Amino acid sequence: MSMPFYVSPEQLMKDRADFARKGIGRGRSVVAVQYADGVLFATENPSQALHKVSEIYDRIAFAAVGRYNEFENLRIAGVRLADMRGYSYDRRDVTGRGLANAYAQTLGTIFSSGGEKPYEVELFVAEIGDAAADDQLYRLTYDGQVADEHGYAVMGGAADVVSTYLKERYADAGSLADAVRLAVAALGHTDAEDRVIATEDLEVAILDRTRSQPRKFVRLRATRLEELLGDRGPATPAGGDAAPVTDDPGPDAPIAPPA
Repeated sequence: MSMPFYVSPEQLMKDRADFARKGIGRGRSVVAVQYADGVLFATENPSQALHKVSEIYDRIAFAAVGRYNEFENLRIAGVRLADMRGYSYDRRDVTGRGLANAYAQTLGTIFSSGGEKPYEVELFVAEIGDAAADDQLYRLTYDGQVADEHGYAVMGGAADVVSTYLKERYADAGSLADAVRLAVAALGHTDAEDRVIATEDLEVAILDRTRSQPRKFVRLRATRLEELLGDRGPATPAGGDAAPVTDDPGPDAPIAPPA
């Protein structure tokens, strides 16, 4: 009988982390920007059906990058948890921090388990309050770590390049138009040259505290984006060295990923 191959726990965790990071790095970046009236999410996503930014509850939104089938399972689980808690207790008991902690436990358990591969996903969970000071933005990594972000955050794709662009240009308490222009310009920024992303290829959504309805989540469609972005010149086709690699949903995904 052959001896089992031994791998140290440190090397095993490193290999699992490298595996997850490579999968996440293949996805297009997702940007979150806090502005005066809420939180904005933006990403390059030509698909009109496969969303990377979604509503979880009244004041809570979810964004993800990585393998589509994995983060969609997490999104559905978050919606069910929020609905059950709000129905069983009170809608005010459903919080972004509670959902972030639940996601962190799930991702941490999967990452440390030797029985299945780690999830190749990173998540944003955002909740808006009655004032900008009460807004919360959490970033969760593949291994269950949680970071409380302020102002702006980026995950997936060329996150370092996009984050540097935002750091140099972000200003607190900006308008929605300012936040949209900044986020979209950051997504098109590369070390080589900047791209102009067509509005039809953008997925942008906000949590808007000024809405009179209890549900604060709003998707910004192409016509609204064109009004906010103004004239940016001709769009640059995706492709070549400047374009980020598409998300890979894996073989279990029911539909092909966005191109």
